Amino acid sequence: MVSQIILCLRATSPLRPSSLHTRAFSTTLSRKEINKILPSASAALENMKGNTTLLAGGFGLCGVPDTLINTVHANPHIKGLTAVSNNAGLVGSGLGLLLESKQISKMIASYVGENKLFEQQYLKGEIEMELTPQGTLAERCRAGGAGIPAFYTPAAFGTVVQTGELPLRHNADGSVQSYSQPRDVKVFNGKSYIMEEAIRGDYAFVKAWKADRLGNCMFRYAAANFNGAMGRNAKETIVEAEHIVEPGDIDPAAVHLPGIYVKKVIQSTAEKKIEKYNFSPDEGAGADTGALGKGETAGKRERIVRRAAKEFKNGMYANLGIGMPMLAPSFVDPSVSVTLQSENGILGLGPYPKKGQEDPDLINAGKETVTLLPGASCFGSDESFGMIRSGRIDLTILGAMQVSAKGDLANWMLPGKIKGFGGAMDLVSNPQETKVVVTMEHVDKKGRPKILNQCAFPLTGRACVSRIITDLCVFDVDFTSGLTLIELTEGVTVDEIRSKTEAAFQVADTVAPML
Repeated sequence: MVSQIILCLRATSPLRPSSLHTRAFSTTLSRKEINKILPSASAALENMKGNTTLLAGGFGLCGVPDTLINTVHANPHIKGLTAVSNNAGLVGSGLGLLLESKQISKMIASYVGENKLFEQQYLKGEIEMELTPQGTLAERCRAGGAGIPAFYTPAAFGTVVQTGELPLRHNADGSVQSYSQPRDVKVFNGKSYIMEEAIRGDYAFVKAWKADRLGNCMFRYAAANFNGAMGRNAKETIVEAEHIVEPGDIDPAAVHLPGIYVKKVIQSTAEKKIEKYNFSPDEGAGADTGALGKGETAGKRERIVRRAAKEFKNGMYANLGIGMPMLAPSFVDPSVSVTLQSENGILGLGPYPKKGQEDPDLINAGKETVTLLPGASCFGSDESFGMIRSGRIDLTILGAMQVSAKGDLANWMLPGKIKGFGGAMDLVSNPQETKVVVTMEHVDKKGRPKILNQCAFPLTGRACVSRIITDLCVFDVDFTSGLTLIELTEGVTVDEIRSKTEAAFQVADTVAPML
């Protein structure tokens, strides 16, 4: 047929193609037309097998391929799945459905704290879990799709991830049945890195905003998250799209997932959901401080947040942890311009939306509704953590459960409770480039010190915290010499700080008031 077309082209004028040439060319096109669209999720998953690895895009409830997950849930013969996702969904939603039906036998995720059923199954030995730092998870998926079998990352060095002390499965009585494997460690340019192996998927479920019959996909805002990295990484990538369009309707420069990676496309029919609504105050009402709590607690936390706001310098790129740190921008001086980054894929994070203007595709790392500022950009989680690990972020402010005298941080697990790492291990992995500031109350609910000689809880990072801001004071941290008291809250004495701080500390020549 190719030779026939060539002959026709030679024999006819380029301005007046012969009818034979036209028929031959159109017949060839119609016979080779690519159409990856299937009529339903059931048709797309007709031959899906159990005991396979399923990669599921999404972050919280944003960008989750619910149509496909719901269809798997309706087919109980698909079981024994190893599910790879940032989180485990909620009870009754997303991957939470497959956990309820026990179609998942192993979960690889970075954060599972919102799903109590999963936590119960894990602690009772009913399911295996491989916790992975969020940036490492994104890169393991990206690497798998790029043909890279393993890589080295600074995230989680010096933690239970590196040493192989992370419980994978429990016995029914709660004792640990098996642990993770220790990671290989190498030093590059004087810094320690651990080796992580890529993840390869049998199936990837992807949620797109737009897709065409060629499989080209476009994501919308923060719904990009893990969808791109996972969509590039499976033997069979299946996309559910909100809008199925004609080829050419997506600008070539706006294709986020090229069709070469995609096997099937279906129409998304599941309702889009929002996990956490958070709204800005009415005009003139001032900063929204509702998340600070009430009474004395609110007063303590507002003091911490107001002081944390002074850490922002003009022109900074900053990343804020969940909770109190997210409120700090409300107290930043208007003359200071800071660009906020959210690890789920936003640079140029804006304030909470007005009620009625919330968008399910616009959430922050705490799964709260947010807005974008002019000039903002959105991208996948793999690129987001590339920014973080490479030191492009000038400042990160995090909460903590404990901090040691030498700047070790523990903020991801309490005994008997499983939350997960989230992105914290990545955020503190480059303290030479990114200033790490901790905000927390000085003592816990039982009055016990939270600033210790050594952290008792599993570490998020070693020698990474450079400043501690509490309701009572501010410490600077030197990774070698330890703590120096630099500011005190009005009415608080150095002796009171010593009585409420386990770790020894020096006192600066001039201790400023904490304002």
